[in-house]
Amino acid sequence: MSAAPLTWRAPVIGVFVAFMIVPVAATALFSVATRWDRTLWPEGLTLNWWIKVASRSAFTDTLLNSFWIAVISMLVSLMIVVPAAYLAHTRLPYAKPWLEFLSIVPFSLPGVVLALGLIRLYSKLPLPLINTPNILVAAYVIVTLPFMYRAVMNTLESVDTRLLAEAAQSLGANPLQVVGRVIMPNIAAGIVNGSLLVLSAVFSEFVLANLLIGTRLKTFPIYLVEFTRSDARQASALALMSFVIAWIISLAILWTAGRTARHRQADSPTRSR
Repeated sequence: MSAAPLTWRAPVIGVFVAFMIVPVAATALFSVATRWDRTLWPEGLTLNWWIKVASRSAFTDTLLNSFWIAVISMLVSLMIVVPAAYLAHTRLPYAKPWLEFLSIVPFSLPGVVLALGLIRLYSKLPLPLINTPNILVAAYVIVTLPFMYRAVMNTLESVDTRLLAEAAQSLGANPLQVVGRVIMPNIAAGIVNGSLLVLSAVFSEFVLANLLIGTRLKTFPIYLVEFTRSDARQASALALMSFVIAWIISLAILWTAGRTARHRQADSPTRSR
């Protein structure tokens, strides 16, 4: 292949990388700047803004609030989505198109519309949901349905579940043992990827948290937005912390996907030739 057709790729990749990195680098630099409004570069560097924002008790409280809400949302999503995806893939193929449709719907619902709909619906039911973290978890399960469902279903479609189930049953395994000891380990990568995606999406979500419970239970994004109105440098420090957390989760997803791919290559028949 000649080098001429490839000359346009380097500039395009360079522009894309700059588009992604420059805002993050500018935010990081602003979060450690003593002052940055009169010259092209910061007049000095300091970690005072990081120390101030992290030393508040609200910082730890909101961080923990976002973390445990994200974990609970992930667990509820696992309990609902994984069995539904498995049954649709193995026993109820006619339900698969409906699940595919439901997994797309959350993308078309703005957060404001979803929040108002949930409030109107659950306010008429005798359930302890309104003005509690429970309604926030219910909303997050709906919003993150595509991430969990798609990750689990993609893994199910890449595994011959019928052959695995028949092999396990021929060895005397009952249905629960087939699912728990044969199917689940083979789709563990999809479950882990879906769980990490849910954690990442829920941890950084602001609109639903602000509309459904607001200051009754402050989450990390609400804490961040409050600082944008008072001190942009401390808000930049919080934004960078949120970015680092999302980056760590993304690396975990990539590591899991790469490890799964290597295991599949090692177990493939062509490996032994």
